[in-house]
Amino acid sequence: MNFFKRAWLNVWAKKGRSVLLILVSSAILMFVLAGLLIRSAAVKATETAKTNAGATVTLSANRQAAFKKMQSQSSSSTKASRPKLTLTPVKLSDAKNIAKLSNIKSYNVTSSTTVNAKSYDTVSTSTGMGAGGGPGGMKGSSQSSGDTQIDGVTATALTTAFTDNQSKVTKGRGITASDEGTNNVVIEKELASQNNITVGDTLTFKQTTGSKKTIKAKIVGIYKASSSSTSTGPMSVDPANTIYASYTLANTLKGSKYAGTADSVTFNVKNPAKVSATKRAGKQLISSKYSLSTDDAAYQSVKSSMNNVESFANKIVWLVAIAGTIILALIVILMIRERRFEIGVLLSLGEARWKIVAQFFTEMLMVIVIALAVAGVGGKFVGNQLGSQLVAQSTTTQTTSRSSNQPGGGQPGGSNGGNQHGAGGPDSTATTAAATKKANLEISMSAVDLAELGGFGLAITFLSIMIASGGILRLEPKKVLIS
Repeated sequence: MNFFKRAWLNVWAKKGRSVLLILVSSAILMFVLAGLLIRSAAVKATETAKTNAGATVTLSANRQAAFKKMQSQSSSSTKASRPKLTLTPVKLSDAKNIAKLSNIKSYNVTSSTTVNAKSYDTVSTSTGMGAGGGPGGMKGSSQSSGDTQIDGVTATALTTAFTDNQSKVTKGRGITASDEGTNNVVIEKELASQNNITVGDTLTFKQTTGSKKTIKAKIVGIYKASSSSTSTGPMSVDPANTIYASYTLANTLKGSKYAGTADSVTFNVKNPAKVSATKRAGKQLISSKYSLSTDDAAYQSVKSSMNNVESFANKIVWLVAIAGTIILALIVILMIRERRFEIGVLLSLGEARWKIVAQFFTEMLMVIVIALAVAGVGGKFVGNQLGSQLVAQSTTTQTTSRSSNQPGGGQPGGSNGGNQHGAGGPDSTATTAAATKKANLEISMSAVDLAELGGFGLAITFLSIMIASGGILRLEPKKVLIS
């Protein structure tokens, strides 16, 4: 009788022991598969984050250079003629040169100003309207306070407020690149309701500087801002009084000398992993009057979270594999001790020792095949449960770390939206929230995962049998039968 037939008969005859072995092996392989699936999902999530999480490079005025220039001028000036901090507007020609870099996907021009309402009433708050000048005191700016903020952009879809779903167009459409040179605007829902105006209507407002002309604008869309608090920054007005328009209209309202300029230009990069290289390449295209700042917080947060998850998944795989090998080896050793008489009979009949070892291996192989099927069914469920817990824990740790380490300020013009917040302001919170939202594991099982699991199963079985076979090789048939 060959050892294959003996193995089958033994497995079928000892049903209770076989079921126990299947349960133990299934539990071991289930956790190994869960670790493999989590690791695979973490790698995919990191790759997906390169395109979904996003990263930006922002071109704006160099505050440090402007401040040094002001200090040098103040040392030779009197108190009556003390110089002011002046920031140079960004030239769009320089921005277009940076946009030609290979890693740039799109860019958004931001130019903000304030106007006074004429044909409509602004939404008032108990805190009142803050006094706000021009965006950061641009060079030659003499803008006075207005009751309505105009956020000039290339497209609303490229701004932080809309990409992070802080704001959403509810009627009509948002501002697009085709609105350049037009007076098309998008207004907030509360402002529209208060004044009983809708898409297609017109409203008028008055410049706060220069000739103070009255401008008519056509409403092409209405958006709803999720934030109900007053905005912070150089132009503090209620969010409902923020109107989006093309940056060309904002420049027109600011004055003729602002034509072809912007407060800041934000570039969306294709591959966040290469954002530093893109920044270095961009610096070579601009003068010292400008600065380039990067924001890849969302990508770094997702990447860090997934690296932690992947590392923990690897530990799960190896710890379970090692523990499983030891557990199965102990079970096989106990099984062999119970079958000493059977082994002695086979050895006395002239059966080769390697065939006896092969019989045990075949028995365990039958068990592992069934255990693989059970693990394949339950492994994805276990992987989903473990993965969600790991991501939640890792993301919470990353968010807490970022919140505690964030500075309180930053350069103006660093955000995509109209309001120029600092690094620790609302835009930063939105970025972290976006990163948290995107840090999800999509557990899916493939043929490669099952093949890898099968390899682990065979390795665990082989090692456990080899560890236990030492007793078989030392057995002597005569002593076994006498005892």
